[in-house]
Amino acid sequence: MKNQSELSIILVNYNGLADTKECIDSIQKYVKLSCEIIVVDNGSKNDEAKLLQPEYPEVICIRSEKNLGFAGGNNIGIKRSQGKYILLLNNDTYIRDNSFEFLIQKLESNSDIGGVSPKIKFAFSPDTIQFAGFTTLSEITLRNKGIGYGEKDKGQHNTSYEIPYLHGAAMMIKREAIKKAGLMPEIYFLYYEELDWSIRLKNAGYKLYYEPRCTVFHKESQSTGKKSPLYYYYYTRNRLLFAYRNGNGINKYLSIIYQITIALVKNNFSFLLKGKIDIMKASLSGAFDFFQLKNKNE
Repeated sequence: MKNQSELSIILVNYNGLADTKECIDSIQKYVKLSCEIIVVDNGSKNDEAKLLQPEYPEVICIRSEKNLGFAGGNNIGIKRSQGKYILLLNNDTYIRDNSFEFLIQKLESNSDIGGVSPKIKFAFSPDTIQFAGFTTLSEITLRNKGIGYGEKDKGQHNTSYEIPYLHGAAMMIKREAIKKAGLMPEIYFLYYEELDWSIRLKNAGYKLYYEPRCTVFHKESQSTGKKSPLYYYYYTRNRLLFAYRNGNGINKYLSIIYQITIALVKNNFSFLLKGKIDIMKASLSGAFDFFQLKNKNE
């Protein structure tokens, strides 16, 4: 048994009461560590924090009247948390064992390790991997690969190793690392913030790791809809924002030019041919709004 408040688990809820309950239930069933669970209701249509609290009196339920985005919601939880280790966990996930302790073991194994993500599998195909690490984003195109994505899990990704970025659906971070790197950047609102934050953590002197002894099951894209106009708006805007904030020298500008002259044109031509006008408009709006953003480095 670990000491009180060693682990804080933060769930951000947005119109996802059923998923959040399932996630809490799985944590309470399997996790043997002494920990606190914090749920931030991020501007849901109904006050779902108020609905959760009577059913889960031991859970800290916080209501934000405004949707502050993925980063903003998690930051509320981080500020309220007391744990030495902070686990940011998507509310549309669940677990089947007590393997969070292996994430803590990885963080405790070396003072240089600041963050760790578990193996993530698809909830609706639980023998299939969603995440077993990432390759590094290329400097110009910002392309990379999700290691293990779509593969049947046969134990081929059961070795822990250093990774360039944590996965937003499940990432445990040392509190001391957050104090040095700062909170998650809220300017993104949705998508890319965990990649940016990962770079901030590394710039603060920490290493990031993948730990396959822990597995989390994820109901991917339950809240925003897979490949929805909302997705493409933020994907386009935030890809440009990420290049601006993290590019080096001339490559920063080459990457932005590539995104708006090649990637954006190619994608929108494809949307046009397929009759996906709403997605094309969302993508163009995302690019336009990137240039309107003020204080891009905040």
